[in-house]
Amino acid sequence: MYFNGIAKKMTSELLPEVNYFIEFDKNFIHLNQFLEQKMTIECLGYSCLSCSSSDEIFRQGFCKSCFFESPLAGDWIMKPELSKAHLNVADRDLDYEKRIQLQPHIVYLSNTGSVKVGITRKSQIPIRWIDQGAHEAIEIIETPNRYLAGKAEVAIKKYLSDKTNWRKMLANKRDNVNLLSIKEQSKTYVPSDMLHYFNKKSKVTKINFPVKKYPEKPKTVKLKKGTKFSGILQGIKGQYLLFENDHVLNYRSHEGHIFKINFND
Repeated sequence: MYFNGIAKKMTSELLPEVNYFIEFDKNFIHLNQFLEQKMTIECLGYSCLSCSSSDEIFRQGFCKSCFFESPLAGDWIMKPELSKAHLNVADRDLDYEKRIQLQPHIVYLSNTGSVKVGITRKSQIPIRWIDQGAHEAIEIIETPNRYLAGKAEVAIKKYLSDKTNWRKMLANKRDNVNLLSIKEQSKTYVPSDMLHYFNKKSKVTKINFPVKKYPEKPKTVKLKKGTKFSGILQGIKGQYLLFENDHVLNYRSHEGHIFKINFND
């Protein structure tokens, strides 16, 4: 049984145990049903997610040219505080930037082993938390645009990390913390002119991942054109595939790669 297509980030569904799917143009894989089976991933080449160029992927699924030119890869994506659409100022494509930036955004706390602060579009909750491999998360601020969420995040990350320790997350090593208490504490970090955006909800979302065995010391697998990897699939967490012998593959970091995927070959 094999599937092939251009890799894009895995899609997911929040259930008592997260459902994961790899979607290609002509078919899709429900990954959960293949746990504890042999999986082979072969990289056949590249296809830029913006221009479909066969040049080697540079970053985030784009060839080098598109990474520096496409509105899908603007600096404001990684640094929301650089957003300017609310000022009617373009970075690379104002119409696109308005569609993404001028909508409700959430500043949140997630526990990916340690607590971190982050932001995402409201429409991406809880998918963003799943993609990070968070086992619990809570909303703290809701703003009408991306810039304001970025401004709040910049203030909070002076006191709380905005990074995920991916090795700790994949090994399922967790700090024993109370997200509700940390949320209340974070209120003191928010600029006074933004306190009216503070979210009073106390709901903590719990997330369980489909993992049979966690790696003790994760070892990264990176594929390039003409290479392949085979191993027993032990689980999926965040955007990582977890294999036997502590091997892990960050599927999202392979966006734009053309994959052929086999099971039990």
